[in-house]
Amino acid sequence: MEQEDKLLEELRRIREILEPKPAPPPPKGFRAEFIDFLSKYKVIGLAVAFIMGVYLGALVQALVKDLLMPLIGLAIPGLENLSTFTFQVGSQYFGIGDFLVALITFIIVALVIFLIVKMTAKWKIQ
Repeated sequence: MEQEDKLLEELRRIREILEPKPAPPPPKGFRAEFIDFLSKYKVIGLAVAFIMGVYLGALVQALVKDLLMPLIGLAIPGLENLSTFTFQVGSQYFGIGDFLVALITFIIVALVIFLIVKMTAKWKIQ
């Protein structure tokens, strides 16, 4: 009986050692909450992605307006400056040139983002 009691006591000690300790309470205070917010929602990464996206958009917009639109103007006679393209229905003029430039820019930005996402997935970058 004495040996069984020793064995049971040893098992209780092992059980106490193996039981997980409760998580410590989160630190209090504005600074700690702010750091927790930044790490939990990955705000810094989001800000960097946003800034990079803004400048990528500006780069593609410059590419479209300064390089591709003149090429389109050379390829299609009468569209030397696509951004000023208008057409008339009755007595109304519709200026769709800026819309077409924005549409072409959007398509190129979407294509570039698609290629970046495909590349990062292939390289297993999260």
